[in-house]
Amino acid sequence: MLKGMKKKYVLPVIAAGFLFVGSSFKDDFFEIAKQIEIFTTLYKTVNNNYVDEVNPGQLMDKAIKNMLTDLDPYTVYFNEQDVAKFKINNTGEYTGIGALITRKEGKLIIKEPYKDYPADKAGLKAGDEIIQIGDINLAEFKEDAGELLKGSKNTAVDIKYMRQGKTFSTKIILNSVDIKAVPFFAMVGKETGYIVLTQFNAKASSETKAALLQLKADGAKNIILDLRGNPGGLLNEAVNICNLFVPQNEIIVTTKSKNENYNNTYKTQKPPVDTEIPLVVLVDGSSASASEIVAGALQDLDRAVIVGSRSFGKGLVQRPLDLTYGTQVKVTISRYYTPSGRGIQALDYAHKDVDGKAIRIDKKDYNAFKTKKGRTVYDGGGILPDVQLDESKQSAIADALIKNDGIFNYATTYYYKNPTLSTIPNVTDADFEALKQSLKKDKFEFDTETEKALKAAMEVAKKEKIDANINAEYQLLLAALKKSEEKELNTNKQEIKQLLLDELIKRYQYKEGLYKYYTTSNSEIQKSVALLANSAEYNKLLSK
Repeated sequence: MLKGMKKKYVLPVIAAGFLFVGSSFKDDFFEIAKQIEIFTTLYKTVNNNYVDEVNPGQLMDKAIKNMLTDLDPYTVYFNEQDVAKFKINNTGEYTGIGALITRKEGKLIIKEPYKDYPADKAGLKAGDEIIQIGDINLAEFKEDAGELLKGSKNTAVDIKYMRQGKTFSTKIILNSVDIKAVPFFAMVGKETGYIVLTQFNAKASSETKAALLQLKADGAKNIILDLRGNPGGLLNEAVNICNLFVPQNEIIVTTKSKNENYNNTYKTQKPPVDTEIPLVVLVDGSSASASEIVAGALQDLDRAVIVGSRSFGKGLVQRPLDLTYGTQVKVTISRYYTPSGRGIQALDYAHKDVDGKAIRIDKKDYNAFKTKKGRTVYDGGGILPDVQLDESKQSAIADALIKNDGIFNYATTYYYKNPTLSTIPNVTDADFEALKQSLKKDKFEFDTETEKALKAAMEVAKKEKIDANINAEYQLLLAALKKSEEKELNTNKQEIKQLLLDELIKRYQYKEGLYKYYTTSNSEIQKSVALLANSAEYNKLLSK
């Protein structure tokens, strides 16, 4: 009897002990279970009772993606189609037409055909608008039209496209497309090798190594690694690229998370190629993530001089995690830190302003760290170069022209006015004035923050039916804003002319032509070559 009573009372006590120890976990588990039940019930109720037919898959897809936007822009849900695209980005290989395509305002536009790939062979040019694929009229097609241009190798796809107001037809034969991480490398002068690294896919380190070895064989005594515009990619590839220039077993990056499983220290694993060759790494405001790991590590280890402008500041690490039915979620799992201990994340997504935008870390909150040789470097928002160049920064007005295709559209018009040009275009002041007139004719929207805020205020006024009372003042402000934008265009004329020239070179000589032009004419590269030629100045920058 007593034995039975002991069991009766002791077991609940033990269970209570376990309950107490795991209370925090159980509280979290209960809250998650509760919210899932609420969501499931709501989802079923809406599907069963909404007045019109709804697509359950689309509804769930949007619900999940909208939920994740409140965290950070890098935590993303991938449905089955998205997963295929994500794998393409990481491997650099797919079967398709071989062109950069965007869909804007319902239009499917060729932004850049890759040389000798299917789109190029079929005669497509930048600026062409694809209006029909097979029997599908894209004006009535609301899904991802880019998926219609993928398929098995050697598949023939009939398309119709618009060019300069006229309709054309062509047939594209799909083929394997190999997106190179290193699309270009060459000697710059007699002693400096130049390597362009545009992304960190699975081939990044092997292609960079091959370029480095070839340049050394060609006589390179210095190296420029160009990471400008490189948005990042695979973390292990960033480590492997650093490994080309630093010894084995060197710490490159550390990741830290609330989940201890994601706390890792990444070290170089292989014998290096060259630990002595003088090295410059070029970065700009579009160099992010893995680019910043490479630049930050080489700076902290005093292995390279960083040149350009402050990098983007993405110090967050993502990992794709498999879900059911072939879907995935890419989750921000940790923050990464350079060898000196710097975190380089610029935006604080846990704290947002009144407009819901993440707050940038204030300069007064930056912290100082020391490199291997004792140089002072700072955290708080990207990698700050050792040599800062104003020409590496992009003005707000230039950002608007690039983002909203002002330069792209004018370059298309220019190309068809001069289709047989065989030399690098000479962008004159007259061309700049023609660009400005084109912007006015097309009623180009710069969409600056000020312009968007002003128009949003007018929309609110219309809802409140007071727009008539303030319309005169609104038009005056809008006119003043347009005048200010034209002044900004004139102030940044040289920068805009250079961006237009870059776009035109791609039209006539593809991206390869632009890289070749850079080797003789790009200011950042020329200054890097001069720095590498001045060993005293180079070594001074890397000393305490």
